[in-house]
Amino acid sequence: MSNIKNLAIHQKNELPSNIEAEQTLIGSILENNEMFDEISDIVTTDHFYDDINKKIFSVISNLISKGLLANPITLKNFFNKEEQLEEIGGSEYLVKLTKVSTTKTQIKFYVNLLSDLLIRRKLISISKETFQESSDKNIDKDANKILEDTEKKLFDIAENGNFNRKFVSFQEALQETVSMASAAFKNEKGIVGVPTGLTELDNRLGGLHKQDLIIIAGRPAMGKTALATNIAFNAAKDILENDKKSAVAFFSLEMSSEQLSTRILAEQSRIRSNNIRTGKINQDDFDKFIEASRDLENLPLHIDDTPAIPIATLSNRARRLKRKQGLDLIVVDYIQLAKSGSLRNEGRVLEIAEITQGLKALAKELDVPVLALSQLSRAVESRDTKKPELSDLRESGSIEQDADVVMFVYREEYYLEKKEPRAGSPEYVEWQEKMNLVHNQAEIIIGKQRHGPTGLIKLEFESAFTKFSDAKSK
Repeated sequence: MSNIKNLAIHQKNELPSNIEAEQTLIGSILENNEMFDEISDIVTTDHFYDDINKKIFSVISNLISKGLLANPITLKNFFNKEEQLEEIGGSEYLVKLTKVSTTKTQIKFYVNLLSDLLIRRKLISISKETFQESSDKNIDKDANKILEDTEKKLFDIAENGNFNRKFVSFQEALQETVSMASAAFKNEKGIVGVPTGLTELDNRLGGLHKQDLIIIAGRPAMGKTALATNIAFNAAKDILENDKKSAVAFFSLEMSSEQLSTRILAEQSRIRSNNIRTGKINQDDFDKFIEASRDLENLPLHIDDTPAIPIATLSNRARRLKRKQGLDLIVVDYIQLAKSGSLRNEGRVLEIAEITQGLKALAKELDVPVLALSQLSRAVESRDTKKPELSDLRESGSIEQDADVVMFVYREEYYLEKKEPRAGSPEYVEWQEKMNLVHNQAEIIIGKQRHGPTGLIKLEFESAFTKFSDAKSK
């Protein structure tokens, strides 16, 4: 075994391979079919470079999967024609393979070696494809599309184990559940997911859970972006305070990175964001502003403000961030401004379906929660009660279906403000009383939650600082 590396073929025109290692792996299975169970979740025919070994392993896999014995005799019968037997080196080659077998302990070494060589061959293949596409001036793909496709292929190789998941025994699943419950029990706030920073919301959801797609929906001016920004900031602050190597990715398709950072600085410095943008602040306010900016400069919050970003590009950039720095949360503002990868004009409903499916797949692939914002249809405005419902989601079929949690942001103050009667009239006094009751009040309506109850959560909303906070007890 010590000389195994010397057996690799490195001739000029050969791809990285090790025929002897392939033979040893096959021989071990032929000697003891139970060996196949040790490697079947990892090894495929792609792991074999030699065509003969590839064919033999394919037959072995087929026989064992049917509950049949795989040895030189049964394999010989399988290759029933003389030319087929000669093609694999004859019956002598099958017998020879059993003489180069190894132990159950050592077989993992050969699996790892063949896996490494397979990755090298894939990297060479990707390099050739990228070279050919980049050299072809007539190709439909532009340079950015070639880059995105290449990056996706490389990430798939790097994360190969995540895409070949095997059955999990109930005992293993129980252990994961107990670990999750233990973490919640030990956490004073009972949170196992990413904290939102809003006490009642965290209590209701248990934080934002890995692999979940969480939708925040609402009509314009309800505060969707403000709520998402608050949650992203609190999640990033939690990473910083716990000294974790991770980050929050915020894809802002509507607002610029400067506008988002202004909102966060306004919230933290308690200076109106409009005054920050127009320069209507005094020296004390400016000093507070600079101090807040220094406190936040190491915040692990990464903003991508590419407009109309395709879902494939978004996914690749999230993968890259996770690979380089780690990732706790992805925020997308908002779904209707994203693009699908399809060039077919199949309608907006199908395009939204592709986007939401892509976001849910990304949440599972990267093992992080994805928080995505969504607009509501104008149907809300035509009703007497403006409180949103699941049916108000634009292209609601796919969004509602793919989401694990759907939350609506609702502020009665916004609608009541538009009904202001003439000052001094009896109606105005009544209106003012109602305005006082709902001033700075907001609601989060949980319309769907796979893992828990739905319901209503009351919050405070300071529009001047675009800040949501826990409702004050009265």
